[in-house]
Amino acid sequence: YDPNQLVNEGKPIELEYWTWGENDPVISMTKAYSEIYPNITIKPVIQPWDDFWTKLPLSLKGKNGPAIFNIHNSKHDLIIPYLEAYNISNEDLKADFTSVDPHVIDGKVYYTDSVINTGNMYYNKDLWAEAGLTDADIPQTWDEFREVAKKLTKMDNGKITQAGFNYNGETYSALYQGLNYQKGELLFTDDGKVANYNNPTTVENTQFMVDLYEVDKVGSKDFGDDSTMSFGNGQSAIVYKWGWMVGELANKYPDINYGVFATPTPTKDVPFAYDRFNGESTPGINKNQSEDQRNVAQDFIRFCLANDEYSKSAALSMASFPTKRSLASDKDILSDPVLSVLAPRVERLIWPGSFPSTVETSAKQTMEDILFNQKGIEESIKEGQERMDQDMKNSDFVSLEPSYQFFDELK
Repeated sequence: YDPNQLVNEGKPIELEYWTWGENDPVISMTKAYSEIYPNITIKPVIQPWDDFWTKLPLSLKGKNGPAIFNIHNSKHDLIIPYLEAYNISNEDLKADFTSVDPHVIDGKVYYTDSVINTGNMYYNKDLWAEAGLTDADIPQTWDEFREVAKKLTKMDNGKITQAGFNYNGETYSALYQGLNYQKGELLFTDDGKVANYNNPTTVENTQFMVDLYEVDKVGSKDFGDDSTMSFGNGQSAIVYKWGWMVGELANKYPDINYGVFATPTPTKDVPFAYDRFNGESTPGINKNQSEDQRNVAQDFIRFCLANDEYSKSAALSMASFPTKRSLASDKDILSDPVLSVLAPRVERLIWPGSFPSTVETSAKQTMEDILFNQKGIEESIKEGQERMDQDMKNSDFVSLEPSYQFFDELK
């Protein structure tokens, strides 16, 4: 990126940048950009999440919508009709960023990932030490995990007073995906349009999670319905959560002394994939804005992507690993407790695309049927598959799993 140039021929111009997050790293980039180009004003407009997704599509239909706006990939179908492709070659993007390939549409990129995130195990360091455990006890395999979780569990008259591992709430619906990927089981069938839920791998992994509660007794369906809160209150020793947990703990449970370790795997061998990832997206450009505004927006996007600080601040604030190659060995990134755990695994995380929500909501219902309604595991998974099929029958979704760089290992 060459800052020694005129933007908008040096003439004053004002653009809007719409976002839902006050800590959005793009906001600080708008200020840095205007310091270099005083003729350019990029005004951040912050709206609550629900309002944002109501107002943005309506605004983009006209000529007066924001020139630049924050994107969440779950809303891809809603906003792709209004996006202008980046005026940056795919080769240049791929040279600087990982995970560009899944975002190439007909040879063009409209946004990519600034950072990526996945699940990790969060553990209470005080409870860990109290149980006589050290760093040497951090489990690498699921069998080791079971034994550690048992040591972290406390009972009183047959009732759990401290869970060794708690997956109550949303955990199963996210964790089963990673467990299946570790064993080389894709989330979707060969055509990429149908959920691949009812299979022996899902049965085996669901049985494993049920056994953690019903055989190993390291947790219980009756130990509260919110594993995040239970961990924050010091009642559960280990939980599986994504990067948002860092902010949640900082905001609501600042006194919890916690650490993070990588999600275990079936064996110590490198699996097909460690888990699914999802990305935080780079901004979109409004194709319906004026040519002057779009030209400035294109330059601003190039400025952000060329600037390590943009990706780095996003990574540290969201506990998500930067896709920018120049930051892969950055000392601040590698000293972060979450990012240091992600670093060795980033290449082996798979993105299936922004799939319909039924893939998770139906799986959550499956585990509730098993634990609370005493339904059989195979029957519940079969019904979960039927729910997913019903919900997805009119969906345009096609899985991006084949774009994973190690996909051919399945053949």
